[in-house]
Amino acid sequence: MSTFLTILFMVVVGALIGGATNHIAIKMLFRPHNPVYLWGKRLPFTPGLIPRRRDELAKQLGKTVVNYLLTPETFRSKFFNATMKGKASKWLNDKTQEVVFSQDKTLQQWLDQAGLSHAPQVIEEKVDLLIQQQIGNFQNVLATQTVEQLLPESWKAKADIKIPEISRYILNKGDGYFESPEGVQTIKGLIDGFLTSKGTFGGMVQMFIGDGTSLIPMFQREIKKFLTSDQTFAMLNNMIDKEWRKIQVQTIPQLVGELDFESTTLRVQKYAKEQLAIRDRLDLPLVHYLPDGAKWLEENAFPKLIDTAFDQGEKKLEDVLKRMDLETVVKEQVDKFPVETLEDLVLGISKREFKMITVLGFVLGGIIGLLQGFVAILL
Repeated sequence: MSTFLTILFMVVVGALIGGATNHIAIKMLFRPHNPVYLWGKRLPFTPGLIPRRRDELAKQLGKTVVNYLLTPETFRSKFFNATMKGKASKWLNDKTQEVVFSQDKTLQQWLDQAGLSHAPQVIEEKVDLLIQQQIGNFQNVLATQTVEQLLPESWKAKADIKIPEISRYILNKGDGYFESPEGVQTIKGLIDGFLTSKGTFGGMVQMFIGDGTSLIPMFQREIKKFLTSDQTFAMLNNMIDKEWRKIQVQTIPQLVGELDFESTTLRVQKYAKEQLAIRDRLDLPLVHYLPDGAKWLEENAFPKLIDTAFDQGEKKLEDVLKRMDLETVVKEQVDKFPVETLEDLVLGISKREFKMITVLGFVLGGIIGLLQGFVAILL
């Protein structure tokens, strides 16, 4: 019985020592959190291993993250691939169809959302100002430039060519007119008027020739000779040409007088605003003006946009990661963790394993105690 108690005692003592030793060793990884001083001297093994090596741990974690976890190759394989392009394209197309080309949101509502609720008024004011400026510029041009300066060279050349045609046209029309019944009556009226204006002498002539009808053929022949002669054509052509030259050196106000640009400006502004109908047009959704806008963007714009964005992102990836300085970021974040947080982090992952190490300490201590008991009895 004494032998059994001796072995049992050694087994229990060995198990307690082994388990307690392992438990204390695990705790010493984190505890104490801060240095412990006795009589002004820091006690050994304080603080715990991880708190004491916290700076090295933070640096090592930063290097591990940068060298093995968040590497450029990791980002390329995870984000810069055909699957992610497809997801980005689908998201962009869905959002465009849902938000931009929605039937439920008018252009005015978009402007209201952007803080431009007074856009119609602003646009109308800009239109009024633009029209006023353009008409003012036009008025200034008419007042300062002559007809010759205003007309293009091609127009002036055509006018010079047309003057003989106009002269011939006028003479032909005159000839035809005096051959017509209306022209005959005009000639007769002129003869009768002339004779009447001569008093007694005219009356005596009328007594012999009657009412002037007999003189009409003679006058028609003379008028025709006059209208068809080269001298008449040259004279009329020179007259028109001189008048045309005079017109060219004058400004429009000199020719027709001062124009009422103020009322014209008001009428043009009113007409422009009526035709533009800014407020009515802004009360319609964007899809009203671009019914195939979403489809066009999906087929033409977005593929190029996404390809360009992914290509540029991949090219700039390493530079961006360097600028982010993830190693320093991780180190700073780990440095900010309270020791309790680090302890919870490690224990949360390895709590079961640490318990097994404690249990293993009990088992090994018990086995060593058993062996010691047998050795003590044998000796």
